Amino acid sequence: MSTHTLDIQLLGKDYKVACPPGEQQALQDAATFLNARLGEVAAKGKFSGERLIAMVALNLAHELLSRSDDSQDASTRSTSALDSDAFARKIESIETRIDAVLAAGS
Repeated sequence: MSTHTLDIQLLGKDYKVACPPGEQQALQDAATFLNARLGEVAAKGKFSGERLIAMVALNLAHELLSRSDDSQDASTRSTSALDSDAFARKIESIETRIDAVLAAGS
């Protein structure tokens, strides 16, 4: 499968990100959402740089997993563990990509 490159901007910095075909709009939407969240937290002045990105990523992961847990009843809790593992793998993959982008931008 071929990969395309998408230009995104986070906190005023431009990044080139690899993106599978057909996923460009979803990735752009995610970048826009992430940039807004980064801006909100940065405006509070508590964090900056990599720590800001790590804290926002952690908060987003927590929100995602909390929503997943809230939407499930007791009969689907075992499936939730599998879903949580998949989310954890996706989050780890995203963190790896973020680290690579940050390293390339430095």
